[in-house]
Amino acid sequence: MRQTFRALILAAFVCVLLAGSFSDAQTRPEHASARSRIEARRQRLKNVIAEEWEFELRDSPLNATEYGDYKYNDRIDDLSAGHVLQSEKELKKFLARVNAIDATGFPEQEQLNKTLLARRLDDELEDIALKNYEMPLDQINGIQLTFAQLPSIVPLDNAKHYEDYLARLHEIPLAFGQVIELLKLGEKDGLMPPKFLLEKVAAQCDAIAAPASETSPLASPIANFPDGISADEKKRLHDAIVKAIDTEVRPAYTQLGKFVREDYAPKGRTEPGLWALPDGDARYRAAVRTMTTTDMTPEQIHELGLAQVKQTEAQMTLIAKQQGFADWKSFSVAIQNDPKMMGTSREQILDIFRGYIGQMEPKLPQLFGRLPKTRVEVVPVETFREKEASGAEYVPGTPDGSRPGKVFVNTGDFEHRILPAMESIAYHEGVPGHHLQLSIQQEAMGLPQFRLHGQYNAYGEGWGLYAEQLGKELGFYQDRNNDFERLASELFRATRLVEDTGVHYKHWTREQMVQFFHDNSLENETDVQAETDRYMAWPAQALSYKIGQLKILELRKRAQDQLGDKFDIRAFHDEMLSGGAMPLDVLDALTNEWIASVKQGSAQQTGP
Repeated sequence: MRQTFRALILAAFVCVLLAGSFSDAQTRPEHASARSRIEARRQRLKNVIAEEWEFELRDSPLNATEYGDYKYNDRIDDLSAGHVLQSEKELKKFLARVNAIDATGFPEQEQLNKTLLARRLDDELEDIALKNYEMPLDQINGIQLTFAQLPSIVPLDNAKHYEDYLARLHEIPLAFGQVIELLKLGEKDGLMPPKFLLEKVAAQCDAIAAPASETSPLASPIANFPDGISADEKKRLHDAIVKAIDTEVRPAYTQLGKFVREDYAPKGRTEPGLWALPDGDARYRAAVRTMTTTDMTPEQIHELGLAQVKQTEAQMTLIAKQQGFADWKSFSVAIQNDPKMMGTSREQILDIFRGYIGQMEPKLPQLFGRLPKTRVEVVPVETFREKEASGAEYVPGTPDGSRPGKVFVNTGDFEHRILPAMESIAYHEGVPGHHLQLSIQQEAMGLPQFRLHGQYNAYGEGWGLYAEQLGKELGFYQDRNNDFERLASELFRATRLVEDTGVHYKHWTREQMVQFFHDNSLENETDVQAETDRYMAWPAQALSYKIGQLKILELRKRAQDQLGDKFDIRAFHDEMLSGGAMPLDVLDALTNEWIASVKQGSAQQTGP
């Protein structure tokens, strides 16, 4: 049973009154010595946490910039195999130091710091051991896209930031040379992505390389220089950046695209599933553990997906019949064939997302005590990656608010994008979804940096899917079509459990994946093709949404059942978010402790 701090102080005071000077003489030296040993161990943990974080920043300057730390802002990541192996040695040393620390007697959060850091290091080392770094290219997260998106993450507030950006442009050719060497190692080790996905990568490289000078996506920073830079400096920086793009960066993209198209892609694997790689089944099990933070087997996940598909389709059929349709599919067809339900312009789609996020923001205090300080903006996905990008995605801002969080909305092929589907996506990516969750995490007080910026897919994507439902609880989705599409979103995530395990565990073909989509989802053909390719390129990531959402719903029901009248939805949500991203098993244990503390009356009240 947990005692409150006030009770502990009272008990100590009573002991002093009863024991007097005898206690002072015989127990204080021992207690002081014990406390001293605990403090020494606590300091060791704090030191290794701080040192490991500085290593992470040095190891990935691009991540450091995204986190808002600009010490290495003029560098990009060393992508060479030698650097990866050197990093592996350092990570092993840090893990050994963390594991050697006895956390007995530490405050709860510091014990959690040790657990989470060790777990993260284990995951990173397993990824390196599997040599996943030898497959650095895909159409979703490949390094060719990372560099092209630099303007969306780098600071551009002064001339120094522009100099830093220019320095990074100069380094891109070297990085692509390192990538080509990694690809050759992967080919030697039999670690090859699917051939037709690599063909998409080559096309992306060509598309990024094609626009010249000011029209290049990498030239966007020179379109709007900030105040405070002189005219002469603007011209110098403008000319230097354009020259770097045209004489260094674009040729590097062209070279990479040519290598992939002519030398690498033809040797890509012919089977879509991860099982086709060396130790493929073990690779998939590792990916499932990392992405879901559970011990669920692929078979269990596949069966769960089939059950969730059936359950959600029943809910959708109910709405369809209320609208006068025989089943959910016929209602879906009616929506998709109604021109009024489709987008009419790129700007219309952006305005719709802004409207839904705008109507949600004033309602947040009904569900949360803690609210984010960082702003959120809605912007279009860059045109060079529209074909492969999802409908929307979120990129976090910086903890100090200098860079807002951004919801990137895919406005390509707008005339085939279903308007009623956008409400749930806006809540998922914006508020109360990713923007709220990640901003609160970044703004948390007292947590070490690795937890402020840590991510677990099942937690983060599970929260995003859970957030879609919160809109319903607040009285939104007033349009029945929107509510139907909310359930379609649920169905989509349930099919992912089946699709992902189907291709990587049950050896499905791509045709089987597409057919299951057509039979059990409402996605248009463009999204079906993009999503099918995504699951092949990013094994197990698609499992995280539904598994995370179901866990949060399970924890909420557990808290409601056990607390009864003491249950407060705002306090529950604050508890879910206050410690940052968590593995689901850790979140489960912490929720049990929170429930016990509420029962005892020792939990903190939620806020403002």
